[in-house]
Amino acid sequence: MSENHVFVTRPLSAKVMQEARRSLPVTLESHPSKHVPPNRKELLNGCRGASGLIVMLTDRVDEEVLDAAGPQLRVIANVAVGFDNIDVEAAARRGIVVTNTPGVLDEATADLAFALLLATVRRLVEADRFVRAGNPWIWGPQSFVGLDISAGATLGIVGLGRTGMAVARRAHAFGMRILATGSRASSAEAAELDVVASDLEGLLEASDVVSLHCPLTADNRHMIGRAQLDSMKRGSFLINTARGPLVDEEALADALDNGHLAGAGLDVHEHEPQVNARLREMEKVVLLPHVGSAAATTRDAMGALAVRNVTEVLSGREPVSPVGTPPG
Repeated sequence: MSENHVFVTRPLSAKVMQEARRSLPVTLESHPSKHVPPNRKELLNGCRGASGLIVMLTDRVDEEVLDAAGPQLRVIANVAVGFDNIDVEAAARRGIVVTNTPGVLDEATADLAFALLLATVRRLVEADRFVRAGNPWIWGPQSFVGLDISAGATLGIVGLGRTGMAVARRAHAFGMRILATGSRASSAEAAELDVVASDLEGLLEASDVVSLHCPLTADNRHMIGRAQLDSMKRGSFLINTARGPLVDEEALADALDNGHLAGAGLDVHEHEPQVNARLREMEKVVLLPHVGSAAATTRDAMGALAVRNVTEVLSGREPVSPVGTPPG
């Protein structure tokens, strides 16, 4: 690695990488694999001498990484909205700017969240597996019956931020009743969508489907634990496209196993990339490999925003989307 470079922990799209090489005031270097993140040794070596880092949510950027990079490191751009993989306070102590990519992936993530909701409550993946297995079948009035969300079903959105609001718009179009937590639940936009503000306890008790859209912080790990799952309506569903550790997956497996919950759809997992073995065996659980923002235009926009943040900081200007220190 050359001195005074920007290190990208995994190559972004060819379009974004080409633009980055034109716009960055220093050399751009990257880990060669787009499929496998750098191991710890590769990450530390890549960071040495870097003035900027463009990292993914799979990269743990802590004191060790910051020490390895050296005092010339000025900016860390996370290609994600959440930034729980970065020690923001340690970076701030060193005067290092940390940025993320808000806004550009809200719609794609909301599309995925609602697609996952539909696939889970209408048992689409379960039915697909049944057909692919070559099982004999004929139409029947009780075959693969799921939840009719347009018949007055209630969606509880935990965390009505940008993505949560985008999900609310989709749910409103489907005729769902919407409850939500978060400061925007009482906003004018929420009122237009007939969103009813709620606390978490009331939302869990009243919702047919609960969908998580809040960031992971030190204070809300396992915010959906055994007690919260027990308080949910019998026969309801849980959807998580936010962060895996928000949910106690062993408690979730118990709630599904004993029939209290009717199903779950998970795009994120408590111990990524490992997936809970019990959940993996359950027909009524839909499991995805963290693909909420995996739409071509969106991924290009995320990469381009990360590059722009680094370019601005290294050129002596303010970043486009700096993050603040998370609660806790």
